[in-house]
Amino acid sequence: MIEPVLTYYELGDAVKAFSSSRHGGVSEGNYGRFNINEYCGDAPEAISENRNALSVSLKIDVDHIIMPHQTHGISLREIGPEFFSLPEKVKQMLLEGVDGLLTSMSGVCIGVSTADCIPVLLYDEEHHAVCAVHSGWRGTVQYIVLKAVAEMRQAYCSNPQKLKAVIGPGISLENFEVGTEVYEQFASNGYDMSRVARKYEKWHIDLPECCRIQLIGAGVSPHNIQMADICTYSHADDYFSARRLGTLSGRIFTAIMLK
Repeated sequence: MIEPVLTYYELGDAVKAFSSSRHGGVSEGNYGRFNINEYCGDAPEAISENRNALSVSLKIDVDHIIMPHQTHGISLREIGPEFFSLPEKVKQMLLEGVDGLLTSMSGVCIGVSTADCIPVLLYDEEHHAVCAVHSGWRGTVQYIVLKAVAEMRQAYCSNPQKLKAVIGPGISLENFEVGTEVYEQFASNGYDMSRVARKYEKWHIDLPECCRIQLIGAGVSPHNIQMADICTYSHADDYFSARRLGTLSGRIFTAIMLK
């Protein structure tokens, strides 16, 4: 039996949060070995076997592992009990073009796929609710993490000061080189570029720090923010990196589940 190798984050006894590594699955080549993203070109039978292995590891039904089809937007979707009674095509439609998920259901693992982009997890212990966000540079420019905290407040009456957050594996400032047009988008959208950018031969931007700034700006206590401090580009042997492996490669699954 295959066993996914997961990086766990300590958020409390009533929740399980993790990022998958490249190890402990059956996918091959640049998808090897653990990938459950069906939108990046991996073999469907390998994805299915990996998903089943993850469900066994988490002790939940495989259908309770929920991952959206992300499009670098800022749409979030709440997963409630009614979701599981819907036909499969309707479920797929509801998860299309979604870059973040929220739920207050126990035993439902919600997560996002990344391979250099920044995954962010939120946990509201007081109201028993969680959120998973995909924050690529486009979503970061549009403040998707700030929006996620606002949606937690609206959906569950979450107090931002009491939220716990994880900023998972993603590309570091040192390795995230961007063109001037990307730099200008961050600058024009209100980022303090002296904090989040550095000029080498070209501009480099610190996406994890941008996400941390959004969390603090939303009212999350800096003491409640965990940084994985794992650069996917530098550690492509252990975590997928699209900039190192190409877009036809696997994806990290960063997820959270209420027990």
